[in-house]
Amino acid sequence: MMDALYSGITGLNGFQAALNTQSNNIANVSTIAYKSDNISFADQMYQNSIGKGVGVEMVDKNFKQGNMKLTNGAFDMAIEGKGFFIVKGDTNEPFYTRAGNFIMSEDGTLRLPTGEQVQGIPSTNTVVLSTDPNTIFTTSYSKFLGSQVISTDGNNIVETINSKSTDYTLSAVNDEDIKKGNGYKTSDTKISDIDALASYYRTELSAYGKSPQDGVVPTQQVSTMTFDISKLVNDLDSVEITVGATTYRQSFETDAITTLNNFADKISQGQSLVASVDAVGNMTITSMLPGKEVLVADAKIINGASPSLPYPVIDTTKAITGSGRAKIDTIEIALKDAIEIAGGKYLKMSSVVNTNDLATKTMDELQMKLDILKISESPFGTPEVEDGLIFLKQGDNRFVIGKIVTAVFSNESGLDAKGDNLYSATKKSGDFIFATIENKIQGKTLELSNSDLSEGLVDLMVFQRAFEASSRSITTSDEFLKTALALKK
Repeated sequence: MMDALYSGITGLNGFQAALNTQSNNIANVSTIAYKSDNISFADQMYQNSIGKGVGVEMVDKNFKQGNMKLTNGAFDMAIEGKGFFIVKGDTNEPFYTRAGNFIMSEDGTLRLPTGEQVQGIPSTNTVVLSTDPNTIFTTSYSKFLGSQVISTDGNNIVETINSKSTDYTLSAVNDEDIKKGNGYKTSDTKISDIDALASYYRTELSAYGKSPQDGVVPTQQVSTMTFDISKLVNDLDSVEITVGATTYRQSFETDAITTLNNFADKISQGQSLVASVDAVGNMTITSMLPGKEVLVADAKIINGASPSLPYPVIDTTKAITGSGRAKIDTIEIALKDAIEIAGGKYLKMSSVVNTNDLATKTMDELQMKLDILKISESPFGTPEVEDGLIFLKQGDNRFVIGKIVTAVFSNESGLDAKGDNLYSATKKSGDFIFATIENKIQGKTLELSNSDLSEGLVDLMVFQRAFEASSRSITTSDEFLKTALALKK
């Protein structure tokens, strides 16, 4: 009788614990990334083959993936697969969480609503090429020139290249007369040259992004020829050449040198062309586009209606096409020079996230304000997340600012739940390992609770009936005991 009484009490205690566990699951059915608790029981010791009741064997977490919900929240993230976000509190102790309802704090760092800082690998930002050293993108850099994401080494190294300039359409002016005959440019031609170089740069930058390689340095095409100045003597004479799809012709003016200077200036007004001539009639025509070939043909002097023979011999050093990083770097220098000739300023910035050998890297907070990162005068950009990589988009430019790293454990059931969706490592869980192929991180998405409401309600009914049955065994044992005591009377 006493044994039955004791067994009934253990049943009450056990099902009270089960009720508490399942009630907690139901209460957290809407908690972000909540992992439900599973309670399991074990029978207690036996005496003469008769059991002594039940005990709670363990309460462990069910780390089954919860459903994903698209939220469009700027900083919301969800882990698809195994693993945990790594966060740190004021004590600098690491905690682990599946909840990705992150916010940007006042200091610009990415945090949980409870204040823990999200850990990751921040980018390194470098001014690569600039008219003014040690600068950032200010509002004066209003002209977009290029932006590209470049992934190398199995996507372990991600770089964003961003280039902008001041408004060269406002700063460009005509060259002074001293430049006549030596690459003389008008303001409109300078703008046209920059536009052509910028378009070429963006095209090659995109090609490099698809197939990164060191590549080969391109060269500019240079064509030289000599015009016989003794044949340019009167108003019936002229000089002519075909460059690309355009035929340039200059009538005699004043004298042979003046005529050839004006002729060179006319060619220099062609897009991406620079022509110069010396005092003895040697002319050079250079393409401003490295790696691009252009037709230069049919150079001649015309006396009246008849070409003067022999024609000038055109000697062309063909452009080397080039490829890869070497090509875009060369094009970029040409673009920068053209912008500075137009009175503008050029700035290119590189941001790199390197996640090779994560075990050797130092995790840190992730800064989300571009001004604090010394990238842009304007602090804010639109966040974009691609498998843990965080980009901030500002206009047409896109900057990589860091990568969130995740942790996996050999025994995640051994983690110690701390509340606030946080876990800490224990001896049972073992130390964390950086996740590599175990998961993907989705942006603008949250993982929902994996607590099953319908299953929980069914369990509550079972626990209720079991609790009632255990209480009944106690009352029945009590009745037995009373009957036994009454026998002595």
